[in-house]
Amino acid sequence: MRVFKAISVQSLLPVFWIFQTRVLSAGAEHAIEDAVGDLLFVMDSSGSILPYEFAGMKEFVADLLKPFTVGPKDVQIGFVQVSDDPVVEFPFDKYTSIAAAQWAILNMKQKLGDTNTGKALTHAKDAMFMQKGGARPGVPKVLVWLTDGASSDDISQPFQFLKDLGVTVFIVSIGRGNYIELKAAASEPSERHLYYVDPEDMHVIMEELRNEILDIIQVKKLRALDITATSFRLLWPRLLSDSADYYLIEYGPLVDSQKKSWKTVTGDETSVVLRQLLPKTSYEVKLTPISDNYNKFLETIVTTLEETPEELSPQVIVISDSQPRSFQVSWAPTPPSVASYEVLYGILPGGKTNLLSVSGDQNATIVNNLEPNTTYLVTVSAMYQSGRTEALSVKACTQDVSSEAGKLKLINISPTGVAALWDPAMDKVLHYKVRCTRRRRSPSVRTLPPQARGVLLTDLVPGTETRICVKAVYRNGVGRPLCRTIRTPQQQDILSPEKQSTKSFCTQKHQCWQER
Repeated sequence: MRVFKAISVQSLLPVFWIFQTRVLSAGAEHAIEDAVGDLLFVMDSSGSILPYEFAGMKEFVADLLKPFTVGPKDVQIGFVQVSDDPVVEFPFDKYTSIAAAQWAILNMKQKLGDTNTGKALTHAKDAMFMQKGGARPGVPKVLVWLTDGASSDDISQPFQFLKDLGVTVFIVSIGRGNYIELKAAASEPSERHLYYVDPEDMHVIMEELRNEILDIIQVKKLRALDITATSFRLLWPRLLSDSADYYLIEYGPLVDSQKKSWKTVTGDETSVVLRQLLPKTSYEVKLTPISDNYNKFLETIVTTLEETPEELSPQVIVISDSQPRSFQVSWAPTPPSVASYEVLYGILPGGKTNLLSVSGDQNATIVNNLEPNTTYLVTVSAMYQSGRTEALSVKACTQDVSSEAGKLKLINISPTGVAALWDPAMDKVLHYKVRCTRRRRSPSVRTLPPQARGVLLTDLVPGTETRICVKAVYRNGVGRPLCRTIRTPQQQDILSPEKQSTKSFCTQKHQCWQER
């Protein structure tokens, strides 16, 4: 897994004519013409992604694809956006040039809505990686999921179905999602397929991710992927074209040539998973095409990984929900051999330290009573039942007290409408996010410009409670949300002087937003 700290850089500018001149010429100078595969991007387009993050992810993908040669005999690109329902921007066989694919990606519009990634992955399996989606049989298949780390539905089963089909899964998380969930979703080994990176620093991982993808789709020999302690997946170039032919695969420990196993697959396959292997063992693998037209064989040696020792925790620490006087600390993994965790935190440099004890079956805690706008060093130590201790440290920053909007006021306009008004935050705001939780409806999240001071929420349920939260978003984080609950009236109210004032307020340019 890769973890990158934030670097102060300017916002990415999605200006296509600049990109076209710079990117397409660079791609032509370093064109990759010996890669073949179906490459699908699944990108979060929901309301949890900020507009500048969405623009940055689009440019990242377009830059990533610079050197690829796109076409029916080369690399095919497909794209799916994640929202309430999956949105197929284009199937694999839509574009036959890199310029056309880049143009389509950079001109995509954000869909907002909920983050139903599992639904999008199921659609990818049932529609995209099939002939009707333009996918080709017998070529390597790669999926790259760009996300803020969270999904509203289950992703574990859809990802497993995709991996069972032979799809290699890469994950680029620009948030700080559930590490255990993302690690399980990515192909093995996860340190080569799971990337954590800040939105402004995505360029840092570009070359490495591109090389990892090329390592899969530039198949010229017998190779092994997804290597674990007890299994690996073999991948080979297409040698046979008739499904009536078949491949014979012989494999066994290198140190014991008498202990061999055999497996056969049909001639239209180019990969297979070998299971029930011994940990930390080198296997000699031989693939022989059984055909009258082909009399050569391919060989390789693959070494399985060592079984993961229990006492390796923690491997990652995530700081989230930072407030002026508190933040949440999460860590992973949580092996059963841990008796307890100790969370040590203190102000940098050299401030007084404090200690929290957490049960061994927990992987998160809230640290309170902190100083605003202050950097802390946080150390999480795993106290094992054997008496051994393993520790990992990270830096964490609390928010400034002025980072929140002030004095949130809710006013009933009608049985189905509420006006939310707030005072501006003190610091330079990128935008405001307003979350509306209504009865019998999914929560809605909208983004408002920094000059907004109010919003008109409609389509509410008369006589029910609605919870509304407003928070300011900054370049380096978000402020503490202000939340209030209001009950809408049962019957239509006559417009009062107070509501008249609100109506006038909302008619000012850029001051009010009508929820659809």
